[in-house]
Amino acid sequence: MDSSLTPIKLPIYEIPLFPSARNVRTRCKGCRVEGILYGGYYSNEFNGNAFYHKECAEAPGVIVHPSHKKQHPLLLIDKLEDRTYKCDVCGEERVYPGYNCIKCKFKVDLTCGIKPPNQTIEHPVCHEHPLVFLKKRKKVRPCEVCKESIEGASYSCLECQVFFHVDCVHLSKEVNHFCHSEHPLKLMAVESLMKDAEKICLLCEKKPENVLYYCSVCNFSICLICIKNPTPNVVEHTKTHEHPLTLFSRRIFYPCNICGNLGPGDWKCGVCRKSVNRYNGAYSCSACPNYAVHSGCSVRKHIWDGVELEGVADDVEDIAPFKVVGDGLISHFCHENHALQLQQNDTNHEADRRCEACVHPVGFEPIYSCQDCRFVLHQSCANLPMKTRLVFDTRQYTLLGESKDVSKLSDCKFCGKYFNGFKYMGRGRKIDVHCGSISEPFVHEGHSHPLYFYNKEGQKCYGCHIKVDGYLLSCDSCNFGLCLSCANLPKKIMHRNDEHPLTLCCGETASGKYWCDICEKELDQEKWFYTCSDCGVTLHIECVLGDFSRLMPGCIINFNECEFEVVLNNQNTRPLCSMCLCRCKVSVILKDLEDNEYICSRLCFLNLFV
Repeated sequence: MDSSLTPIKLPIYEIPLFPSARNVRTRCKGCRVEGILYGGYYSNEFNGNAFYHKECAEAPGVIVHPSHKKQHPLLLIDKLEDRTYKCDVCGEERVYPGYNCIKCKFKVDLTCGIKPPNQTIEHPVCHEHPLVFLKKRKKVRPCEVCKESIEGASYSCLECQVFFHVDCVHLSKEVNHFCHSEHPLKLMAVESLMKDAEKICLLCEKKPENVLYYCSVCNFSICLICIKNPTPNVVEHTKTHEHPLTLFSRRIFYPCNICGNLGPGDWKCGVCRKSVNRYNGAYSCSACPNYAVHSGCSVRKHIWDGVELEGVADDVEDIAPFKVVGDGLISHFCHENHALQLQQNDTNHEADRRCEACVHPVGFEPIYSCQDCRFVLHQSCANLPMKTRLVFDTRQYTLLGESKDVSKLSDCKFCGKYFNGFKYMGRGRKIDVHCGSISEPFVHEGHSHPLYFYNKEGQKCYGCHIKVDGYLLSCDSCNFGLCLSCANLPKKIMHRNDEHPLTLCCGETASGKYWCDICEKELDQEKWFYTCSDCGVTLHIECVLGDFSRLMPGCIINFNECEFEVVLNNQNTRPLCSMCLCRCKVSVILKDLEDNEYICSRLCFLNLFV
C-alpha cells in the first residue's frame, strides 16, 4: 500500500494524520500560522481537512523550556475543556494544542515550545542595535520592516524605540533569491515604485500593501511572505500531474535561435490555462515539455483535492460497476437480478427504448440489454465509474441508479435539465451523468480547439446563443463557449418526422433560408440544429428534444404532491398544453394524472404551481 495512505500515530493527536505532498496556502492547525505549507501532515477528521507543519505534527510530547524551571517539564496537550489559554512566553491568546507545566500553571503555545524565541538578539540582520523580545501588548505598533501593524509579540530596540515582527526580525534590506539569481532584491515601499513597476508578487500573485522585495533592472517583485516562507523547489501530487514539477529558476524570455519564437513563454498553465510567460514563479515538468503551472495556482486548495479521505476514497475508485458473468454477459450494480447481454450491432430505434443511465434513445452504439425485461444500458454508460472526481470539483462523487416506478424529479446542478436517469451524488449535489462524464480537455466536433470548464458570467453559448451565468465549456484560444446542455447534445438521433437519422449541425453559413419541419418557423443558421442529409429536413433542437428529453417515458414523477406520467408525444393529433394552450410539439411531454391534461415545457410545468 502507498505509504502516503497510511495514517501516522503521533504523540499529541488522537486523530489519524497522513503525510502530505501538497503545496497549499493554508493555516496550520497546530501553530495557527498561515502561509505556504509543504511536506507536512493533514487530517480529514475536521469539517474541511486540516494541515499541519511537519514540526508541529511531530512535536515532542514532553519538553523542558528555557523560560521555565528545568525541574518542571511541559506536557504537550491536544485539547482541554477550556480550549483557549494565554502563552506565558509571547502573551498571545491561543487555542490548544500547546504545552502545559505538569507542576504549575505555566503554559506556552506550540511555536514558543518548539522554537523558543531568543530573549535578546545582539546582532540582528534588520537593525544596527541589539533587540529584546517583548510579550504581546495592548498598544498596536508598526513593524519597521514590513510596515504592517504588530498585534502580538515583537522585538524592540530600546535605544531607537522601534519594533519588529518576530518573523521579520531576520529579514535584511537586501536579499538574494534562487528564483532571481542575477541581481539582489531590495526591500522597497510599494508607494515608492514607478507607475509601471511590477507590484504583484510573481510567486504567489498577491499584491503587498506596504513593502516588497524588488529588482529594478528586471522589474521583478517578491512579497515578504514568500521570502519568509519560500515556495518549494519541487512539488509533486499525482492527482494534479503525474510527474514532479520544478520551480523555474528565472524569468524565461529566451527565444529559439532558429525560429525566433518564444519558447517556454508560450506555455499555458495546467491549472488556469493562462500564459506563464510573465511569471517567474511557475513550475514546469521535465517529462512533459508543454506542461507548466503558476506557483500561485499550485497552492490553490481546490487544486490539491480539498477534503479527501486518503486511504479510503482512492481505493473505492477502482470498484467496477458490473461483474462479468459470461461471454458478453454482465451483472450490473443497478440491475443485479438479471444478467445483461452485450449487443454490438443494435439498430432498434423504438422511441421508448432508452438507456436507463443517460435516458438517450438506443440504436447508434453497442448496448447491454436484459433478456428478461426492457432494461437497457449503452455500453459506455455501463462503464461509468462508481466513484469519480468530476471536472468541476476535486471531491469524490458516487454513481447512483434510480427506480423508475415512482421517481423524484432531479434538476442537474450544472446544465439545469430535469432528469431521472443515473446521477452522481456528492456534497448534496445531484449531477446528471451527462455533465458528470465531461472531462478536460473537452473535444467537440463543433469547434477546432479543445474546451475547458469555466465559471463565467454573460458569455454567449455558440450552440443556442443564450448567455450563460455559470459553468460552461470555453476555448482558451478564442471566444468560443458552450453551455453544458449544448455540449451534451446527441450527435445523432431518430425522430418520428423522418425515417432517417438526424444529425447535429453545428452552425451553417449557406445562403437561403431553413425552416423547422416541426414548428414550421424559420431556423437561425448560426444556431445549432438537427438535419437529415438524405431528405434535407431541418429541425430546431428545442423542437426535437424539448425540456423533458432526459425523463424516462412511462415513469411516474412526484412533484409538489402531484403525480405526472412521462409520455411520448407520438399521437396522430398533438395534445394541447393545459398552460400555454398550444399544441405540444416536443417528443416527450408530461401528463397530469389527476386532471388528465398535458404539459409541454419546463416553463409551463413551473407555472402550474404558481
